[in-house]
Amino acid sequence: QVQLVESGGGLVQPGGSLRLSCAASTRTTGTYTVGWFRQAPGKEREFVAAIKRQGGGPFYANSVKGRFTMSRDGAGNAVFLQMNNLKPEDTAVYYCAASTGYLITSSAWSPGNYDSWGQGTQVTVSS
Repeated sequence: QVQLVESGGGLVQPGGSLRLSCAASTRTTGTYTVGWFRQAPGKEREFVAAIKRQGGGPFYANSVKGRFTMSRDGAGNAVFLQMNNLKPEDTAVYYCAASTGYLITSSAWSPGNYDSWGQGTQVTVSS
């Protein structure tokens, strides 16, 4: 199983930016579908963005489309989430996740289809 470690969270004002990083213990390009999820207090974990193992993507939740950009380095040992124009409703713990499955787009939205998870990094958007 791949090990994942997130970093880059913090406190930012509305309209600000943060860049989250996810360090993977092995290459993910061509090997894993990688996703970003978030969980706010009292809410279920929700999909943010993903890149599929078989190629395709990144694709995004409607709530972050046009503001967030997911990318990874060539081998996929590092995965990033650039978050711009942050809003208070983006406040959550953000998780990086990986799946060995060849997921179709709709399946990649579901946290239950991912095998490996990082510990999460807190993002707080507040003035």
